Amino acid sequence: MKSKRLSLKAKLYLSLSAIALVLLVSSMISVLEYRRMSSYISDMIADNIESINAAQKLSEEANGYNLSVLAVVGDETSIHRPHFDEAVFAARCDSLRSKAPNTRVAHLADSVQYAYAAYMLTSFELEDVLQSDFIDTRSWFFERLQPRYRRLRHDIDALSSAIYEQLADNSVTFEGTFYRSIIPGIVAVGVGLLLVLMLMFFLESYYAGPMYKMLSGLRNYRSHGRDYSVSFDGDDQLSELNDSIKDISAENKLLKKRISAMKK
Repeated sequence: MKSKRLSLKAKLYLSLSAIALVLLVSSMISVLEYRRMSSYISDMIADNIESINAAQKLSEEANGYNLSVLAVVGDETSIHRPHFDEAVFAARCDSLRSKAPNTRVAHLADSVQYAYAAYMLTSFELEDVLQSDFIDTRSWFFERLQPRYRRLRHDIDALSSAIYEQLADNSVTFEGTFYRSIIPGIVAVGVGLLLVLMLMFFLESYYAGPMYKMLSGLRNYRSHGRDYSVSFDGDDQLSELNDSIKDISAENKLLKKRISAMKK
């Protein structure tokens, strides 16, 4: 039983479809990988920016409170400690810790909270100091409270620097992710070009070359009366066409001989 042969059109469609499929799949992989990594890194960068803003707020709130305490110390008529929203300050520290758990930023957020607790505990002495006749308020502020404030500011600055470093690392990671995500696209283009070259070789070897041979054989047959003896490997319509031309040319040559014999 004769096996089913692929037609010329089917072979061409199959070759071109293989190239299109490779390019499509590789491009989809590239796009999906880029979107996945881009979303992941973008979220991290957004968290870094929020953390920078939170650290800035911590610094501003601590500085504002410290200046308010200094104003109370300088104002001999006031005996009350300035208001400070401790819950908001603690919530910002918790937010910084939760956005980057088990990292240097989280450890520095803990340091800020410890330094803040020590500073606030000392600032609670203000009302007693103001009401005391034996404690110099300015000495208390500069010698006892200010060292704890400087420690708090130092820890906040270290926290801000760590967040900036994390942001820089994430930006570099984002750039590296972009280049990694386009690798499948580059591979797809390379494979596509290779398949195109293979297709060109295939067309040249199995179709263009045989067609030129067939045309040359027909020219020799018509111009010089030579036998049409072109042959090549193949089992498609082009091979079938060549066999048909060979049969027709042989029949035509035999017919001419008979006509010549009848004329004699």
